Amino acid sequence: ICKLLNQQTRYQEQKVMRRPFPTMSSINRVLVEKFVTSMNIASKLKDLWVDIGGEAESLQRLHLPKGPDVLPSSFLIDDVAQGLIGLSALAASECIRIRGAGDAKVYVDRIHAAAEFRSDRYYKINGVLVRDLWDPLAGLYKCKVGWIRIHTNFPHHRQGFLDLLQCEASRSAVESKIMEWNAHDLEDAAAVNGLPATALRSYEEWQSHPQFSALRNESPIEITSVDADTTGYRTKLSPWSTNSARPLSGVRVLDLTRIIAGPVAGRTLAAHGADVLHISSPHLPSIDELVLDTGRGKRTASLDLRQPKDHAKLCDLIAEADVFLQGYRPGSLASLGFDDKTLQRIRPGLIVADLCAYGFSGPWSSRRGFDSLTQTATGYNVDEMVAFGDSKPRVLPTQALDHGSGYLLALGIMTALKLRHANGKGYQVKVSLA
Repeated sequence: ICKLLNQQTRYQEQKVMRRPFPTMSSINRVLVEKFVTSMNIASKLKDLWVDIGGEAESLQRLHLPKGPDVLPSSFLIDDVAQGLIGLSALAASECIRIRGAGDAKVYVDRIHAAAEFRSDRYYKINGVLVRDLWDPLAGLYKCKVGWIRIHTNFPHHRQGFLDLLQCEASRSAVESKIMEWNAHDLEDAAAVNGLPATALRSYEEWQSHPQFSALRNESPIEITSVDADTTGYRTKLSPWSTNSARPLSGVRVLDLTRIIAGPVAGRTLAAHGADVLHISSPHLPSIDELVLDTGRGKRTASLDLRQPKDHAKLCDLIAEADVFLQGYRPGSLASLGFDDKTLQRIRPGLIVADLCAYGFSGPWSSRRGFDSLTQTATGYNVDEMVAFGDSKPRVLPTQALDHGSGYLLALGIMTALKLRHANGKGYQVKVSLA
């Protein structure tokens, strides 16, 4: 699967091999199996599009003009950004078509796509560029055996690691304590305590992991129909009108996601005209700068689902929604009374879109995870280190798994909307970072 490409590109005065992403996760499998080289990108995009039920002829309306590689990586991030944004826009154009507005062509500028995959780096608040969003304690650490990456951007995770390591809140103190651990032992201890961390692995090491085996049974985008009595419910995309200039006008989306991947999916739907309501919880932490970046086009609300009044309010909102988008770990919302069967009972024909970190099956399915941790666990950091000749593991130049998974999820949701328009059924859409 992981083949080096025969083309080379020089970055930062170093020659690195341009290759596909090497792992078998949802977004990763798209990159390794679908985006093999930039030369045959069109045929690989066709494979992904057709796999989810798209008509091959529609791809004639997708235009991905060539341009420079702008993201310094040994992986085809520029191609993937342009391709996945293009496919999600093509799905939006299909919604235009079935609403009677004719065939719309899709153009995606390569440089613009790369910038969108780093959108959190390029905007200002009151004229000032956003701050570095990483907590000082977050990042990669050398262990007694191996390396580990910890994620401490949320206060409770930060305190959890300090409690686990029994040290003060300084980088040097954390480094000293982590050096007493074997990386895999600390990874397991973190998981037991509900803390996000992953040991550094090469792609070959990841291939031997049980979670890798579980992911082989999951498709990059899983779209499954749900039989439900939709009598009396608005399930179809309404006919196109001259008052509506956007593909998803009138589509109501509840967005219960956080950080980047899920919110990018909601932002994409909003960009195509959906009425997106982002719902957060007053007791959960957030990163305000990311909320602003991924909140373009959305409205916001806050509900504490542990409170009966707020729980009932969400039920009322679901009853009027077309899409329920959530990014909590598998089973989290079900524990609060919002399992798949209940969602379909409240709103027959609902499209339920689920996002998680490490997949929906396997031993890591319930683990907390983020893009940076997935990169570390699945071989990216090692491959980038080797490609650039670095002495330490190297991160990707963007949170490509988050952004890519967001566009995959938006693509799956719009495909499900199109299918529901034809048959009235509800659908479940699943995408994972790993």
